[in-house]
Amino acid sequence: MTITITDESLTGDILNQIQIAVANEISTVKDIITARVSAEVELYNNKLPEYFKGLIRPTASEKTLNGFKLKNRKKKIDIEQQTFIAFDAFQKNGYLLLIDDQQAETLEQEVLITNTTKISFVKLTPLVGG
Repeated sequence: MTITITDESLTGDILNQIQIAVANEISTVKDIITARVSAEVELYNNKLPEYFKGLIRPTASEKTLNGFKLKNRKKKIDIEQQTFIAFDAFQKNGYLLLIDDQQAETLEQEVLITNTTKISFVKLTPLVGG
């Protein structure tokens, strides 16, 4: 089954969308994050565009308005490394994962996925203090 995942701002504006394949109707949050990171990294690695639009900032890249610009465009992104960084960011509240408008709590949480399931990632911006 193929579903659409959206990246949203805290106000609900859609910033990015990506299609992912889900193998089972019942998946874990970990499976969803893995599928999402794998899909966006494979898309980047197959085309090597100027910018990477993804959940996790790749190593040796700079953040721009259009996404992340890699310093060495010919270098492919490591899916496994990006996936582990995404798991860590989820556990440290670097972003929220909303499934049908309910916040996912743990990587092991099971989720029933249907054709109408809405999955959104909301990145949280850390506050910088003095």
